[in-house]
Amino acid sequence: MVYVPKTEFASAVAQIAAERNIDPKVIKDSISEAVLAAFRRDARERGIEIPEKENYEVEIDTKTGEPKVFQIEGGKKKDVTPPGFGRIAAQTAKQVILQKISEAEKSAILDEYSKRIGTLVSGMVLRFEGPNIIVDIGKAEAVMPPKEQVRAEGYKLNQRLTFYLAEIVEGPRGQQIIASRAHPGLVEGLFRREVPEVANGAVEIKAIAREAGERSKVAVFSNRPGIDPVGSCVGQKGVRVQEVINELNGEKIDIVPFSDEPEKFIAAALSPAEGVTVKIDKKKMEAKTTVPEAQLSLAIGREGQNARLAARLTGFKIDLVGAEGKSGGK
Repeated sequence: MVYVPKTEFASAVAQIAAERNIDPKVIKDSISEAVLAAFRRDARERGIEIPEKENYEVEIDTKTGEPKVFQIEGGKKKDVTPPGFGRIAAQTAKQVILQKISEAEKSAILDEYSKRIGTLVSGMVLRFEGPNIIVDIGKAEAVMPPKEQVRAEGYKLNQRLTFYLAEIVEGPRGQQIIASRAHPGLVEGLFRREVPEVANGAVEIKAIAREAGERSKVAVFSNRPGIDPVGSCVGQKGVRVQEVINELNGEKIDIVPFSDEPEKFIAAALSPAEGVTVKIDKKKMEAKTTVPEAQLSLAIGREGQNARLAARLTGFKIDLVGAEGKSGGK
């Protein structure tokens, strides 16, 4: 004969254990601890101080779900459950059950999102907490700290955006999901979303150098015949890259071909400058580049940004020299 719990208390434990995938023993142990704390508190309110050294334990009737408190002394158990304590115990148990539900739900949600780290998610700006922005990402809220924000974007309440799920960290309120608009992974994820060849692996994004909100350089490669990796990412009439730019609120994007030959890769990385010649020192990871005078300002970029991003993209320190001897670099 299968026993069906007859009380609301016991039914709640059984139901929650099944629905929330929590071990019934975990619930009962938590309830026992909480009931014992309530017993001590109740005793204090009645003017009875129970020393912490006193040995007590709680037993929960498996049939009725009713908790009883026993004092352990000399190897013998004595029932010391106060009259009317059942109501206090029931309230305590309810609080523990609700807490366990909350913990189980949060754990399940965090587990789900932990599998999605490194992907994109649609979200909405929910509120501002000091320098942090709280984002509604569906089943959970994520935190976007200042370093993951793009200053130029000027976020507003209820604004809908695409975010990159960067990581899960331990915060002052427990584990927090970190969302980002500044991470290079956002750029890669948007190309994966907009470019079928990137999504199916025909085109590979080899490297990204990004100054969020201003400019990104993306190095792409394909070893499949007949596929132009740069053209695939740009799209017909630039429609694919424009979708990415729109999602990034106008951030400029340079798509360059990756090469295993550093000289070719560095020359491509310095686009839109043309006619660049490169000599490298592999040991020092340095590159001396000569640029036609008319192209030097393009190679350097505004406040050195183009050269700086090219250096980060390729991993080489780049020394730019104009055909007439003027120089600059990163």
